[in-house]
Amino acid sequence: MNIAVTAQPGLAKITPYKSGDASIAGRRSAIKLSANENPFGPSPMAVTAFKNAMENLGQYPASDPSELRWTIQEAHGFDAERIVCGNGSDEILGLLAQAFAGPDSEVIHTKHGFLMYPIFARSVGAEPVEADEPERRVDVDAILAACSKKTRLVYIANPSNPTGNMLDNRELKRLADGLPANVILVIDGAYAEFAAPPDCSGELAAFRSNVVTTRTFSKIHGLAALRVGYGFGSQPIMDAIGRIRAPFNVNGPAQAAAIAALQDQDHVRLSQLHNAEWRQRLKKQLEDCGLKADASSANFVLARFAEPQQAHDCDQWLRGDGIIVRRMENYQLPHCLRISIGSESANRAVTESIATFMKQKAL
Repeated sequence: MNIAVTAQPGLAKITPYKSGDASIAGRRSAIKLSANENPFGPSPMAVTAFKNAMENLGQYPASDPSELRWTIQEAHGFDAERIVCGNGSDEILGLLAQAFAGPDSEVIHTKHGFLMYPIFARSVGAEPVEADEPERRVDVDAILAACSKKTRLVYIANPSNPTGNMLDNRELKRLADGLPANVILVIDGAYAEFAAPPDCSGELAAFRSNVVTTRTFSKIHGLAALRVGYGFGSQPIMDAIGRIRAPFNVNGPAQAAAIAALQDQDHVRLSQLHNAEWRQRLKKQLEDCGLKADASSANFVLARFAEPQQAHDCDQWLRGDGIIVRRMENYQLPHCLRISIGSESANRAVTESIATFMKQKAL
C-alpha cells in the first residue's frame, strides 16, 4: 500500500538559502569578497586552541558551554546565565522562531534583510511579513505598521546585511518601545563589532523582557568555518530556547577556539582598524568611479549601479579578473553588488578592476 508523504505546510514555499560563490570555473584561485569574511582569519591564539582541542576528538564536548558563556560575560558584560550558545548565531535565530512562532502567527522581517529570516518563519508554519526599507534603510514606522495581533517575532540586523546601514540608538529604542509586550524584537548583531560606536542592543536585551540580541564568531573573530554564535536576552526567553537546543550543539574545538578568540582583543582591534580604514576608502573609490554607496557600519560596502544590467556586467568583468563579489538579486537589489572588505591587496585589486570597467563603459 502506497502512502503519500507530505511535508509540513509552508515548507514548499521556502527558497533554500544560497551562499555567495567561492570559486570561478576554470580558475585555480580567486579573490573572494563575497562572504564578509575576516581577511586576517582567526587569532593565532584561537588557532592554537583549536589544534590543542583536536587531541580530544573522541570525547563529547561540554553540553553546556559554561566556560564560553563566562568568557563572553568577561568580554562583553552580558550575564552568562542569560546566554545560549549555538551552532552559529543562525541556530539561535531559528530556535527563537521554533519556541515562539508557529501556525497562525506572523514574523516580521525587513525587505532587504537576511534571507534566513523568512525561512525560519516558514519552517515553523508562521507567515513571514515584509516591512519596507525606503532608501535601503530599516524603517521603524514600517515595522510597527506591519505588526498585527498575530505578530510574534521581529527580526532586524543592526548593522544590516547587505546594506551596511544601521539604526541609531534613538530609533532602536523607539522600535523596542513601540512593539507589544508579547512580540520579541530580535536584533541580529552579526556585524556589531564593526560598528563605531556599537548600538545599544546589549543594553536593551539586558533590561527589557522582549528583546534578544545575537552575536557570531564568524565575522570579527574569523571563525566562520567553526560555526559558533550566541544569543542574550531575558531569562524566560533564553530558558525556552535552551530547552530545545540540540545537545552538544557547539563542538569542542569550536568552543576552545571561541574562548581563545575572545581573549585576544589585539586581534579584534587590528581587524576593526583595518576594516574602518578600507571601508571608507572603498566607498570613496567607488564614488570616484561614478557609482553610489551608502555609508556602511559593517565589513562590506554595497555598490549601486545605474541599472541591473550594469551590475551584472561588472560582476562578469570582475570574475574575468579573478574577483568574486556578491550579486544582490535575491535581496531585491538587482542593481547592486556587495563587496566585502578584504586584505589590502584584494581591496586594491577590486577597486582597480571596477575603475577599469567603468572607464570601458564610458567609451
